[in-house]
Amino acid sequence: MVGAALADGACAFCAILAGRLPASVVHEDDQVVAFMDLRQAVPGHVLVIPRRHVETLFELDEDTAARLMRVAVRIARAADRALAPDGLNLWQSNRDAGGQEVPHVHLHVQPRRVDDGLLRIYRQGVPAPADRAMLDALAARLRAALAAPGV
Repeated sequence: MVGAALADGACAFCAILAGRLPASVVHEDDQVVAFMDLRQAVPGHVLVIPRRHVETLFELDEDTAARLMRVAVRIARAADRALAPDGLNLWQSNRDAGGQEVPHVHLHVQPRRVDDGLLRIYRQGVPAPADRAMLDALAARLRAALAAPGV
């Protein structure tokens, strides 16, 4: 990441977009910009961001979300071709509890190598299958929320 905010409290990604901070740009169009993460968790780590400042996925419009994903997929394919990784992660974080460090929506495209030292999602091993009743109850809550206006 570049960092949560500049000394004046401004968004670091917006500063990149405005040309106030340097970036190694991989792709740019009228909606989306992709650049190398300053802190390369793994070689080839790219961030894909919307030009419009949106803090979290919860506020992101669907058209911009679709464009972010299309660009991320193209960058993943380019990374596969150019860097020949063993695998690849595509991820996104929201809010402090989700691990979001910069309050500007962004996707991480991370080419991976076997034993590259980057954290695995299940450090304690893959969890046992969850109880079906619990899964059904959670699915029902999500279906109800999806039916609400504005979701």
